[in-house]
Amino acid sequence: MDATAEAPTLRALLKRRELHLRLEGDEDDLAPGALDQYVRWVHSSDLADPTPFLSEGLALLTTGTQFRDAGDETFHSYVHRLAARGVVGLGFGTEVVRDGIPPALAEACRDERMPLFEVPYRTPFIAVARANAEAIAAQAYARRSWALAAQRAIALAALRPDGLGATLSELARQLDTWVGLFDAAGVLTREHPTRGLDDVVLDELADEVGAVLRRGARAGSSLRIGGAPFTMQTLGRGGHLRGVIAIAAGELDQEGRGVVTSVVAMAGLAFEQQQSLARAHDLLRAGLVQSLLTGDAALARRIARDLWGGLPAAPVRIAVTDAAAARSDAVSEWLTLRAAEMRGSVFHGRAEDALVVVAHDDEVFDELATRFEARLGVSEPVPYAEFPDAHAQAVTALRRGTEPVTRFREIAASGVLSALDSEAARSLAAARLAPLREHDAEQGTALVDTVRSWLEHDARIDAAATALGVHRHTVRARIGLAQRLLGTDLTSFAARADLWAALQVARD
Repeated sequence: MDATAEAPTLRALLKRRELHLRLEGDEDDLAPGALDQYVRWVHSSDLADPTPFLSEGLALLTTGTQFRDAGDETFHSYVHRLAARGVVGLGFGTEVVRDGIPPALAEACRDERMPLFEVPYRTPFIAVARANAEAIAAQAYARRSWALAAQRAIALAALRPDGLGATLSELARQLDTWVGLFDAAGVLTREHPTRGLDDVVLDELADEVGAVLRRGARAGSSLRIGGAPFTMQTLGRGGHLRGVIAIAAGELDQEGRGVVTSVVAMAGLAFEQQQSLARAHDLLRAGLVQSLLTGDAALARRIARDLWGGLPAAPVRIAVTDAAAARSDAVSEWLTLRAAEMRGSVFHGRAEDALVVVAHDDEVFDELATRFEARLGVSEPVPYAEFPDAHAQAVTALRRGTEPVTRFREIAASGVLSALDSEAARSLAAARLAPLREHDAEQGTALVDTVRSWLEHDARIDAAATALGVHRHTVRARIGLAQRLLGTDLTSFAARADLWAALQVARD
């Protein structure tokens, strides 16, 4: 940032030769940086307690009228009140009421480590106040001039071929600090200067950016990481954030915020201009997914080769994700960046309001689920000719799975009957078994347990009787009663299979 106009500080006032000001004591006795504090204003008062009428950050001038016949404790109380109010320095006008600075006042200021300076009789208090006001005005003018020049430089940078990158680079140069751009997926895509942050700090900053993007609301925020201040500004509109600009700087002044705002506007415009192209690519990818689902891989291969470096090598795994609508754009952008970094490694597109991801290796599925807290169903490895079947596997795995990433082979291992685990199947099973359960409840019988044991033992009366610990005639009688209550001939395999499925689905 521009530093040609000296900041209005006590040090700057003391350097003004025409004021003839003199610091009392040694600078080493003061608080660190005491002379470099910003002086917001210069005020004069001879009140015994002027603090009700003061604000923090000002320098106070006094002639010492209030100290006539005052003891040491009066000086210490006076200076302590000034320090507590935030006064940054005290000027004592000599040769008005007394010659020189009272030793007790000098001692009180040393105890509080507050700067004390002499204002000689020939220097009017108004001259000191005017000098500080001029310094404030000069700095304000310099800052406004810097802001205009910075915005002009940034606007010219935006006209370069890589307008967005050039704009961020110019912002980093103007602010003399690190600037990074995170995309909608929370990935750092540009930074100036390169490798300007420690990896640990960068990882923590990326976590904070990810949290901001997950909230999905436009925001500007300040935070500290490892003791270093950062400012973050979101890009895009609420619910459709396009990224975050992070700046290694704390709270910016009005001019600095204005420059950052202009960059945010330009970056947002650049992103919006890219949106139409991105939407066209999304529609094209969706069309290629439909082509693959109809068994026509030739067209998809040709177009994907020309635009994205080709489709992943077969055999491929197909994944379907239920990423929330608010995150689907970020997921898509992350996959696009992944495909650009490793051409031909991954392909994605929409099909039936779900995102379909195609990859040769399934590491990308685990990373996607972790990064975006999404659930995925993953098919078995297949050639492109079996793409429709693999898509059906992925949909089944997503619907049946409970883990972040569910693979179809895990679902297939649980058997066909496990696919009946649904509310509709449970309702049908309950209705099918209702006559047996009602009879058991009313008569104290064990028809449900008997039928289950009988079916488990391949419909063998003797084996079921042994397992239940009852006579075989009892089992035979219960099975006969169950047939009558169900209105079903259990001598046929189809009837027994239907009843067995009902028992599996309705198992308590």
